[in-house]
Amino acid sequence: MAEWVQNLMDSMGYLGILLLMVIENVFPPIPSELIMPSAGFAASRGDMNLALVVLMGTLGSVLGTLPLYYLGRAFGEERLVAWADKYGKWLTLSGKDIRKADDWFDRHGTKAVLFGRMVPGIRSLLSLPAGMSEMPLPKFLIYSAIGSAMWASVLAGAGYMLGENYDKVEHYVAPVSKIVLGVLIVAAAVWFMRRKRSQSAGS
Repeated sequence: MAEWVQNLMDSMGYLGILLLMVIENVFPPIPSELIMPSAGFAASRGDMNLALVVLMGTLGSVLGTLPLYYLGRAFGEERLVAWADKYGKWLTLSGKDIRKADDWFDRHGTKAVLFGRMVPGIRSLLSLPAGMSEMPLPKFLIYSAIGSAMWASVLAGAGYMLGENYDKVEHYVAPVSKIVLGVLIVAAAVWFMRRKRSQSAGS
């Protein structure tokens, strides 16, 4: 995949970075941890400008958030609440839980979007709850852009400094993303177990 990413950037230049980052947000298996360090390496060779690399990476990342954001808007809180009330018992999930989660996102959504854009594994998925909670698009784009710019800067800068060893960035970041996903899975499992215990105690 690294060779394909490099070839696309070599042939399309800055547009290739933008396109790859859009795709990365819609299809997470194409990691930004590979795209941006590769572009940073190209900048270290003098083939690209580092500031433009970060700019195009940020723009592509922000544009890539829009499909899932609009999918969340289209699905909406009310549809999700109705679905949870009808089928959620299998997951110990109710419409009330969905509304609580939506209220939480209304209060903390800006921080979630800002910092979540720098967390591998969940950075793309945050667009869905942002859309479902009807976070205003301008606010969503601003915080997505800030978070994405910081993430793109770190990755491109690492690739710039590491030079030909830019591919090591992905190896450094991969364990972090696995830890984050593991923590989220454990947290979800604990929440479900507590829900079941409280329901059993109440019945």
